[in-house]
Amino acid sequence: MSIIQERKRLAAALLVASLATLCACTTVETQSFRVSKNASVESAKVAVGADFSQYDRLLVDDMGIFFPKNSTVPEEDIKRIRSIFQKTFTAELAGYEYTREPGPGMLQVQASLVDLRHASYSDLVDFRGDLETLSRPGVLIFLMELRDSGTGEVLGRASDSYANPQFAGNSGETTDWASVETAAKHWAGLFRGFLDANLGGN
Repeated sequence: MSIIQERKRLAAALLVASLATLCACTTVETQSFRVSKNASVESAKVAVGADFSQYDRLLVDDMGIFFPKNSTVPEEDIKRIRSIFQKTFTAELAGYEYTREPGPGMLQVQASLVDLRHASYSDLVDFRGDLETLSRPGVLIFLMELRDSGTGEVLGRASDSYANPQFAGNSGETTDWASVETAAKHWAGLFRGFLDANLGGN
């Protein structure tokens, strides 16, 4: 099943500054995942037996963006938000080999931005069951999911709502582009820290 679908099908994520220290953290077994109480993110799960060091290439999927059905964020703003995140994350991938062409042997990365600050629980009906637990009305959440590009196996997921960018809204607000760039840099920096600590060849 394809995970590149905007707005409706979201992928959640692993956004951890360094998973190399996971063994030193308190973890519990939840099905096939280790749940890490990492101070850098609100929720992080790593598949039991996941070995990120075997990957030295990245398969980067298009970023998903979700707003409630009653959202008034202009389509041109959504495109610009996606562009800012793409450019910021691409800059942080300097030195790593990455592609958008599917193929085996790569770490597949899917990021999503979910703005539920003006949403209700009924807006979560389009989420997969496992992602609904990571999202809740009243907050904006950045989600990331890591998979093996060949098998599709989920290796890690996490969510975080540290940043709070302002988007255009029903009350006449305009998008604060500086806050969008700050949020993108924050999450991209954490992801770069994960890559440096865990991917092979580094």
